[in-house]
Amino acid sequence: MMNQKRRDPSLNALLDLDGQVLVIDDAGYWVRFVVHQVPASADKLHGLDYSLTLHGPNGSRLVGFDNAHRVVGTRSRTLAVKDHRHRLHTVGAYGYTDAGALLADFWSEVESVMREKGVWT
Repeated sequence: MMNQKRRDPSLNALLDLDGQVLVIDDAGYWVRFVVHQVPASADKLHGLDYSLTLHGPNGSRLVGFDNAHRVVGTRSRTLAVKDHRHRLHTVGAYGYTDAGALLADFWSEVESVMREKGVWT
C-alpha cells in the first residue's frame, strides 16, 4: 500500500464557508471567509489559500487567520511565516494543523475579542 497523506475530514466544512459573510452581533460585528484549494507549495504546504476575519461595525479587521502574505517581522525583515493570525494590532505565527482546528481557533479568538470589547458577556 502506498503511503498517502490522509485527507482532512473537516476540509469540506471549511471550503463550504468560502464567500460567506455573517453578521454575528446586533452591534454590527461580522465575519468573512475566503478559502480556496490550491496546489500544495512551499508557501502553502496544506494546499489552501485562506483568510478568516472578524470585522467591527466600521469595517476594521479585529481578528484574522490567513496565509495570504508573508509576515513582516521586527527590524523590517520578512519572515518565512505564511500561516499567521492577526489580533487587534498584533500579528503572530499560527501553527496550522487542519481545517477543523483552524475553524475552532478562529471562533475562539473571535469570542475572546468580543468579550474583551464588552460586546459579548
